[in-house]
Amino acid sequence: MIPFTLPSQMFQDTELTQILLYIFIFFIIAGIIRWLANLISKLFLGLYQLSPRHGNISAERKDTLRGLYASIIRFTAVAVAMIASVALFVKAETLIWVVGLFSAAFGFGARPIISDIMAGLAFMSEDNFSVGDKVEVFSSIGLGGVQGVVESVHLRTTFLRSTSGELYLIPNSEMRIVRNFSRGRFSIVKITLAVSSTDLSRSLVLLEDMREDAVLELPNLLEPWQIISDSGKMGEQTELTLVAKARFGKAGEMRPRLLAVVQRELEKENIALVN
Repeated sequence: MIPFTLPSQMFQDTELTQILLYIFIFFIIAGIIRWLANLISKLFLGLYQLSPRHGNISAERKDTLRGLYASIIRFTAVAVAMIASVALFVKAETLIWVVGLFSAAFGFGARPIISDIMAGLAFMSEDNFSVGDKVEVFSSIGLGGVQGVVESVHLRTTFLRSTSGELYLIPNSEMRIVRNFSRGRFSIVKITLAVSSTDLSRSLVLLEDMREDAVLELPNLLEPWQIISDSGKMGEQTELTLVAKARFGKAGEMRPRLLAVVQRELEKENIALVN
């Protein structure tokens, strides 16, 4: 027998096919937008820089904003495709009610995710850290800090490469207390030397006299050092610590140069260092 199809059934099949085709088109467009998210984010970043206030931002800040913009574009593309697909099955009034109910349920059940997204949006206006900055993040649950370099910032998470090589994926809502090593104005240099207690007075006078000249000899030294004793103990020998401010990021380079200058001047006065 030849199968017989009712006209109403044929109409329903055609309508269902059209709906599925529309849904397919919606998600194809969403996929294309997600694929072009990085390019679109560059266009948004260009518009952002047209403002005189934001014209001279650093390359690291650009990378941070580009990652955030791309995440927002990808999220929005999928969300719009899903809403448009649901709109094919329900009326506009019902859709508004369904979206409102779903938003309330989603907001209640996925509060951590919402918090992460809201924190990511806040990063767009706040320049607390950027890609490439060395930071230390302290967890809100009382664990120790995680230290590393920011690799990328997304709408929900921040990627942090630790000093030992591991990659941490930190929810943005957990980025509450951040210690940024890349935003300092100076770096602290400390050197410790041990002198015989019989040479303590002469050593102090010499180190005090050297303070001003050392600033002229070492350009990265910002101000004269302070002389302290960490232990406060005296025996056959006494440990003295010189604490100085160097240009930011120059502490490691300054330490051996400072040691060389101090040793040179102590040798001129026949003051020997002891172990």
